[in-house]
Amino acid sequence: MPIYDDCPALEEYDSQLAGSEPPQNTTFCKSRARFEPIIPPMDTCFIGRLPPLRESARLVREERVPISCARPAHGEIKMCRYIALAPLLLQLLSPGTSPAAEASGAGSTFAAPIIEKWSAAYKAVSGDRVSYQPVGSSIGVDMIKKAAVDFGTTDRPLSRAELKKLNMLQFPLAIGGVVPVVNVQGILPGQMRFTGPVLADIFLGKIRRWDHPGIRSINAELVLPNLPITVVHRLDGSGTTFNWTNYLSKISTDWNTKVGQGNSVDWPLGLGGKGNNGVASLVAMVPGAIGYLEYSYALQKFDRISFGSVQNGSGHFAMPTVASFRAAAENADWKAAEDFAVILADAPGADAYPIAATTYVLMPRKPAWSKSETSALAFLRWALEHGQAHAEALNYVPLPSKLVKQIEAYLDAGPAQQDDTTDAKGN
Repeated sequence: MPIYDDCPALEEYDSQLAGSEPPQNTTFCKSRARFEPIIPPMDTCFIGRLPPLRESARLVREERVPISCARPAHGEIKMCRYIALAPLLLQLLSPGTSPAAEASGAGSTFAAPIIEKWSAAYKAVSGDRVSYQPVGSSIGVDMIKKAAVDFGTTDRPLSRAELKKLNMLQFPLAIGGVVPVVNVQGILPGQMRFTGPVLADIFLGKIRRWDHPGIRSINAELVLPNLPITVVHRLDGSGTTFNWTNYLSKISTDWNTKVGQGNSVDWPLGLGGKGNNGVASLVAMVPGAIGYLEYSYALQKFDRISFGSVQNGSGHFAMPTVASFRAAAENADWKAAEDFAVILADAPGADAYPIAATTYVLMPRKPAWSKSETSALAFLRWALEHGQAHAEALNYVPLPSKLVKQIEAYLDAGPAQQDDTTDAKGN
């Protein structure tokens, strides 16, 4: 980490820079009430390289403390040094004891509530700490590719070809749903009905007011206002966006042709919010707004926004519930899918919610893992085997026991396992 004599030790990155790798001659120093990047003069020294992407303020403050940085005479080379303080103090204060293991992950905001719940519960039973950064699926994939974290999470499964190129393992961790949310006065959670074509036309800008005949025809019992519709979408690369746009692409030829699917798309219109929280906040603030959220985020703001039901392939208007998410997941052929890459959008079944989604874990495939990677895997195994009750309490679907066994077999084959001929069980 670079240490400069004219600024304090790094404490945290500016949140706006979390999505990109900073230049190697850039440090982050305290400036008034916030942290801003500065470019040091050419004669300023630095040690090592910047930590990849974002690193927690707590970790940096605990582990790295500058000791001195002497200014050089003309023509001399400036020399800096620092010590890792926290490990030293731990050894001095607690002789004969081993520090708790630590692991880190980043990615999906979709699964952030359940991963954070698991992390707290796991620490209570094991003493080991797992930190998680809900930065979105795209950044999560980038961070695990750069080994900035021990595991990444994504709501868009990677193909076998992508995984082989990255030398990664992939397995499912959580199942939930993406729901349309609205801010229309007088509309309670669950009252509004949507079809796939209506949602596509709203997000294409073809339906622009709430009393449009296309909306009224499926909501005859509601009094809909003559109010403009404001579309709200994700600003960051997002697996939630992937599952939303994947569904719209399957339902609407017009959407598939003009916009398509992906973690990020060229939105025809609307406001952008960062993360599920950003979208939820914007929808709550703007009368007449519509957006899409992971279900648990919608429930957190049900006093200010409402979610709607969505018509499935059987013609039934399915409410977003654990039961309807489970119905969508039950028809998935996890065993046949390479590396469990299953997309649940528009799943068959009379009771299936049509925009169910899965969060996947990405970890490196190599002969031996580091201590923190091993700790991360122990945490993830614990979540699969002992954390499923927490999942349902937060409105995620507990993974079926048969699927958990398939994942365990996949992992038991070892970090170095899998070539083009192996199946999802590692055989």
